[in-house]
Amino acid sequence: MKRILILNGPNLNLLGQREPEIYGKTGFEPYLQQLRADFGSKADIEYFQSNHEGALIDKLHETGFEYDGIVLNAGAYTHTSIALADAIKAIRTPVIEVHISNVHAREEFRRHSYLSPVCKGVICGFGLASYQLAIIALLETRE
Repeated sequence: MKRILILNGPNLNLLGQREPEIYGKTGFEPYLQQLRADFGSKADIEYFQSNHEGALIDKLHETGFEYDGIVLNAGAYTHTSIALADAIKAIRTPVIEVHISNVHAREEFRRHSYLSPVCKGVICGFGLASYQLAIIALLETRE
């Protein structure tokens, strides 16, 4: 069984409440339970969310040499954090960058990612299903 971490950044604790027209009406916790049910025989899915950049970096360092994959939605840090990019480069575990919305169809500043060049892949624009697609990719691809 693979160990996969879902790592969510700032404001993603407000899913279901924050701008539902963009991010949907479902909170992440109920969706997480569905993911665990769907992938329970193939993956042990752990979850961590923080609004603090340093906590996200610490979690990457903590899991980045032991886990089989990390699904990362860094929120706005995607567009600002060289430190997160450096943390991803420093670890061995493959990281897939995810976004709920299609960031390329939104404001100009959201179209640049410091993380994309150091991630295994990027999935965006499929709502919460972006996480499911990332998990499938981690389960079906080999390093």
